[in-house]
Amino acid sequence: MTGITGLHHVQVAAPEGCEEEARRFYGELLGLSELEKPPILAARGGCWFALGQGELHVGVEESFRPAAKAHPALRVESRAALDALAISLESAGVEVRWADAAEIPGQQRFFVGDPWGNRLELVVPTSTG
Repeated sequence: MTGITGLHHVQVAAPEGCEEEARRFYGELLGLSELEKPPILAARGGCWFALGQGELHVGVEESFRPAAKAHPALRVESRAALDALAISLESAGVEVRWADAAEIPGQQRFFVGDPWGNRLELVVPTSTG
């Protein structure tokens, strides 16, 4: 037995000065609530957001390079919410790439890039298999 009980947070990297774009994308477009960073960590830049029972951290990386394959998958509460999120993102100029539903039966999902090109997956289970 490992004692691991779940995922506490996931971090995506971003370039220096990313905070305004992070708040717009993760806060306004995805609807995540910003969390206050501890002062010693706030001095390093970046932002933290609440993500269900966990957190999503946007951290500044000096020699930033976007994650094109590795990605967090964000669970969405319903198919209607997933569709609405896709429409909202597309209206804001974000490219939404729907995955083939046959790839993973029982899931609907799409991929987007954050403002710096990091890959994100948004997914909703469509059955309780």
